[in-house]
Amino acid sequence: MMSLNDRLAAKWADIGPGFLPFADAASDEFPLARMLRLSLFQFSVAMALVLLNGTLNRVMIVELGVPTWLVALLVSLPLLFAPFRALIGFKSDHYKSHLGWRRVPFLWFGSLLQFGGLAIMPFALILLSGDTTGPAWIGYVGATLAFLLVGVGMHTTQTAGLALATDLAPEHVRPRVVAFLYVMLLAGIVASSLVFGWLLSNFSQLRLIQVIQGAAVLTMVLNVVALWKQEQRVPNRNIGVASPSFSDALAALREGERWTRVLVAVGLGTAAFSMQDILLEPYGGEVLKLTVGATTVLTGLLALGTLAGLVIAAKQLNDGKDPFRLAGLGVVAGLVAFPFVIFSAAADSAWLFRAGVMLIGFGGGLFSVGTLTAAMNMAREGQSGLALGAWGAVQASAAGIAILLGGGLRDLFARLAADGSLGAAFTGPWVGYNAVYHIEIILLFATLAALGPLVRPATEHRRYVSNKFGLAEFPG
Repeated sequence: MMSLNDRLAAKWADIGPGFLPFADAASDEFPLARMLRLSLFQFSVAMALVLLNGTLNRVMIVELGVPTWLVALLVSLPLLFAPFRALIGFKSDHYKSHLGWRRVPFLWFGSLLQFGGLAIMPFALILLSGDTTGPAWIGYVGATLAFLLVGVGMHTTQTAGLALATDLAPEHVRPRVVAFLYVMLLAGIVASSLVFGWLLSNFSQLRLIQVIQGAAVLTMVLNVVALWKQEQRVPNRNIGVASPSFSDALAALREGERWTRVLVAVGLGTAAFSMQDILLEPYGGEVLKLTVGATTVLTGLLALGTLAGLVIAAKQLNDGKDPFRLAGLGVVAGLVAFPFVIFSAAADSAWLFRAGVMLIGFGGGLFSVGTLTAAMNMAREGQSGLALGAWGAVQASAAGIAILLGGGLRDLFARLAADGSLGAAFTGPWVGYNAVYHIEIILLFATLAALGPLVRPATEHRRYVSNKFGLAEFPG
């Protein structure tokens, strides 16, 4: 007779996959423990994103008194390197190594760049604050160098790490690995936000130095553990093999209108889902009069919606769903979400607003996983790094530009409303925000137009096979 523990274990084995949707992303070639260990590089990237876009943003302006324009300039510096992700991916595809590695050297040097930037960052910020007797220009140069190093290292590490995961994952589980790595990045962002907030609750310049340098050390530890014995060595890999030029490889990748249309759709859709990134919480506070605690919860609701989208995307892609159609469903979810947010002001409904926020996260998750999987499926053999880098370059650049435009357009329309230039019907704090939300709706319709010719007929869905590969980056 089976013991109670044995019976419970058998039952859990039967129902586990239903409640752990990413458990079957593992395989004999790429077991779960190895996949979890490799995903640690996503946590190091998440720490950098939270520090640059969240923690340091606030600390520099409030506690250190750094001018807002300078903070915005520093935070935007990592975006300058985003377009080079395609070049990084291409170089890792064709890297000539006597030791036999392709991805590991890029992971290693990306980690070193992250570490170096984080190591000098706190001292540069203290110089910027004016709390020293040294010349001010050293602070400007140091801060610029620190933020640029972290940005370059972050993009290099993530591009090479995701390409390595692509190499390791068998074709039949790659769609689930896409969603799994998205979840790991989300988990890292949430955990980093909570830990940094707790550590800096009693702020001091010394505590800031300790936190940032601790993050630098932890970045190296996580990335070394992540890459340890992951990539198989092939001695003299690519030695003596002629490598194509980057322009030729990019031209080959873009052969035909289809690939160009994919990147256009990625740029439009990413911009549509990203313009509101810095507006939702102020909208909730200024228009709906929500408390600070209530608006803080919005970040969790957005992440929860994204997580739901990732779970569904993993299941649908694994069942043979056309990734372009899945991305289109994400866009449709966005077309429902933004009217919810817009009408929440007229209805004075915080719950309608919260539902819209969750739907934005849900639609964005479906769209990101769908387009990335589709792009990876279209990549030819030996172009995995280039394809991944091209997707990441377009996605990161579009997100950064959209966030910048979202803030600027909100301020512009708010001033026009305050001056009465838009008429008596368009006055109030909601005008600037809703103008941006309407622009996002227009971009979503443009995204559908770009995706339309790419979607397979419904009769072909079950014959769709997710080949090649597909791995993800979660924008900062």
